[in-house]
Amino acid sequence: MSESTGVRTWNGAQLPAPGTFTIDPQHTTVGFVARHLMVTQVRGRFDGIEGSVQIADDPLMSRATARIATASITTGTADRDAHLSSADFLDVERFPSITYASRQVLGGDPDAKWDLVNGKMVRRRRGAGRFVVLGDLTIRGVTRPVTLNVSIDGVTGDPWGGERLALSATGEIDREAYDMTWNVALEAGGWLVSQSVRLEIRAQAIRSG
Repeated sequence: MSESTGVRTWNGAQLPAPGTFTIDPQHTTVGFVARHLMVTQVRGRFDGIEGSVQIADDPLMSRATARIATASITTGTADRDAHLSSADFLDVERFPSITYASRQVLGGDPDAKWDLVNGKMVRRRRGAGRFVVLGDLTIRGVTRPVTLNVSIDGVTGDPWGGERLALSATGEIDREAYDMTWNVALEAGGWLVSQSVRLEIRAQAIRSG
């Protein structure tokens, strides 16, 4: 890997040199997965995203922020997208954005198996380049803590002389905690739409500072 990318080794992981990276929306996917009829997975994503990742001298002091346009939701079905955009769920007319801000980064210790997160013991992802990031997610004006398992997937130069950081993250939220409580009870038991929603993020960011 070229030295121009400013890569450094930290606890066995290849990380970028300190600086600011701006999210590239054309190469970033913020996806989600929910259960339908208790058995089928429905996947969707948001196309409108902006934000930044600030890599600190001490990687555990790094920070990330993001803003997502709620109207950019897509699941491949127009009627479902319209329902998710309505007041039953995202209410995009009143709440045009979802925001995220990290608060703390944990990781880098391959021997530590557990962390205390919001008063609970959570198993830490192990291995070089893997971190647990604690942050605040705001949906419909409601802010709740969210824990993301983050992997640094690579740092490289691009053909235009830029430096790019690739990362992925997963997490889980309770949609009802954000006042998205609409549902339909099934005759056989259970609910039409799952309460738990899995987050799946694949991001690419360009060094801007």
